[in-house]
Amino acid sequence: MREFNQDQVRPLVYETPMAMHAWSRELHSSGRTLALVPTMGALHEGHRSLLRVARESADAVIVSIFVNPAQFGPGDDYGRYPRSLDADLAICVQEGVEAIYAPSPEAVYAANHSTWVVEEVLARPMEGVYRSGHFRGVLTVVLKLFHVMEPDVAVFGEKDAQQALLIRRMVRDLDVPIEIRVAPTIRDDDGLALSSRNRFLNAEERRQAAALYGALKACRERWEAGEQDAGEIRAAGLKLLEPCSVMEVQYLEIVDLETLTLPLRQGHPVIMSGAVLAGGIRLIDNIIHPPGALAGGANQGATSS
Repeated sequence: MREFNQDQVRPLVYETPMAMHAWSRELHSSGRTLALVPTMGALHEGHRSLLRVARESADAVIVSIFVNPAQFGPGDDYGRYPRSLDADLAICVQEGVEAIYAPSPEAVYAANHSTWVVEEVLARPMEGVYRSGHFRGVLTVVLKLFHVMEPDVAVFGEKDAQQALLIRRMVRDLDVPIEIRVAPTIRDDDGLALSSRNRFLNAEERRQAAALYGALKACRERWEAGEQDAGEIRAAGLKLLEPCSVMEVQYLEIVDLETLTLPLRQGHPVIMSGAVLAGGIRLIDNIIHPPGALAGGANQGATSS
């Protein structure tokens, strides 16, 4: 990890679409390529890993920091979601980020905003069951970010695998010439996926939260052993979650990675995915099998062949 020092260049921070767009246009006019890492702030080591993938992918890196109200539903934690712009800026300095886009909600959405991006197939299962309208908000803001910054590459995390699949589908279907890369999930020593929401867990909730990854690994083991019955595979994972008194399971699924549905097809990538409430804090995680099947690297957008 690079330590902060006065010699490091602070990234430029832009708060309006027009100013951000002008900067990215100027950068592209010089022949340089641009990688975007979209975030909601509260940056941690998982975000650092995305920044490093972005650094390897383009000449310049930009981070968007925007807690998007459109992807939170009634009863979600929009008001409580952690905001730490000063700490985020320090991480961006350490990682050599060239620019930050940190707009207000008013800068992103007009008062009478009424145009949305809706995907009709991959958005329905898993997260779509429990977070109605969530992906509509995600896809809309991501497309707006793409228009404002016109990156050559955008980097997302595998922890949000369904989101990454939806963004790839949007990029393909709407002919957006951007390469989508997906970086591996970064975990604590006990396997819990890093998340900005982990800070809200108390000691017992934090201890039990790691069981979600254990349940997903149990599902993977049954799949690798040749089990093809999704119900049997799910049962193996759910059994490990039964003793977790502070956790409420919303879903634990194994589905085809391409379709996010059944049937499972031996020899085709699958995703084991789960969501739980740990003391009211919502946590998600997944395992992709085989590893790296979602990573990409070749252009997954309009120019893919």
